[in-house]
Amino acid sequence: MAIPNFTYLAPKTLKEALSMRISHGEKSSIMAGGTDLLIKMAHRNYRPEFVIGLDYIKNIDYVRYNNHGDLAIGPMTKLSSVMDDEEVMKHFPALAHSSSVTATVQIRNMSTLIGNIVNAAPTADNATPLLVYDSRVIIMSEAGERELALEDFFVGHGTSILKPNELIKEIILPLPANKTGSSYQKISTRSKVDIAGVCASYLLSLDDKGYISKARIALGAVAPTPIRFYEAEKLLEGKKPTSELFKEAAIIARKATNPRRSQYTAMRASAEYRIAMIEVLTIRGLEACLESATKKKL
Repeated sequence: MAIPNFTYLAPKTLKEALSMRISHGEKSSIMAGGTDLLIKMAHRNYRPEFVIGLDYIKNIDYVRYNNHGDLAIGPMTKLSSVMDDEEVMKHFPALAHSSSVTATVQIRNMSTLIGNIVNAAPTADNATPLLVYDSRVIIMSEAGERELALEDFFVGHGTSILKPNELIKEIILPLPANKTGSSYQKISTRSKVDIAGVCASYLLSLDDKGYISKARIALGAVAPTPIRFYEAEKLLEGKKPTSELFKEAAIIARKATNPRRSQYTAMRASAEYRIAMIEVLTIRGLEACLESATKKKL
């Protein structure tokens, strides 16, 4: 299927890219890896007159620590780089895992982490691990930069708070506490590289007495956006981790979800199946977090 004609713009800096975006507004689109954008254009779902490519901007494909000791990921960092990065694998294993099972090898070599988030699909593999790690996005605009919690970024199916005169400069991940375990879980119909029927991430931090000091639960493909389950998190925090507690949290998460049949079923999974899998994945994910958190830290 042919892609509609467009004018390709090649800025040399992020500021220049932002200026082009502001100048052309809704007639333009930022392109990093292009794996989502080009498909939308090929299917005529989206027809920008101007495509602003970031390929010619130097040094924005990084995974590095910032001055505050948080891990920062740039706008052109590919999923293949995220999954293989030693610091990501060490401190953010759920993100390393989700990146490694996003689509195919070829797509992971093209697709960027930030592009996966900007696409704002409820099934995005990498949204839920970023949510449980309390990630933040740095958003550039003509007025300057602002920092926003990722949980406030998604507003609907395929939509976010990002305006036509803004772009994401960076994703920030604060380092988890020492006794922390995290897990990414995914169920898909055909294979691990398929779009998720349900995807989920979990995080548990333990205090010195073995009680849960912090809990995070986030699921995708069960609502119009990737979502946190605050009630289940609150139940877990301050308690000794047990199988019974995990099951109770899983039941709360299941009861809090009601996927709409029309939009989130069809090819990949029925609403009933998704709801049932929330309980299964939550127990499985929390158990994996506990096992990881209780291992001896080197």
